[in-house]
Amino acid sequence: MALQYFTLFHVFISLVGIAAGFGALAGLVAGKLLPRWTAVYLATTAATSVTGFFFPFNGFTPGIALGIVSVPVLAAASYALYVRRLAGAGMRATFVVGAVLAQYLNCLVLVTQLFQKMPALAELAPTQTEPPFAATQLVVLVAFVWLGYAAIRRFPASPGPRSPS
Repeated sequence: MALQYFTLFHVFISLVGIAAGFGALAGLVAGKLLPRWTAVYLATTAATSVTGFFFPFNGFTPGIALGIVSVPVLAAASYALYVRRLAGAGMRATFVVGAVLAQYLNCLVLVTQLFQKMPALAELAPTQTEPPFAATQLVVLVAFVWLGYAAIRRFPASPGPRSPS
């Protein structure tokens, strides 16, 4: 029973993180830092990654691998934003690439979970090696490559006179 509630909590913060991530990325693509969206996104996505490690361990899984990648990516993005205050092109790039990559990883997991849990999608790709699953993941990847490119080009090298927090 406790695992069921923990799973609901994990899914809830995951969905909040994904929604807030799209809000934060919309700002980056528009050339703006949206502090509240970004803070909620980074916090809930970090919480999602960390709570993922508390599920019963049944061997090394893709979810664990993504968590291992996501945690340092989020740490680097948070460091660039909150500690270094996006000082210089290197910190700006670290933040933008980290934010986009972490959101991509969230969406990669979301698509995978949708294909596992939704009967219509599970029927299209029962082993997740079928073309509909691969095509969906490719579309998601291409969308995030475009988002990353647009964000890097449009997000200013300096956040301006205001603090990003």
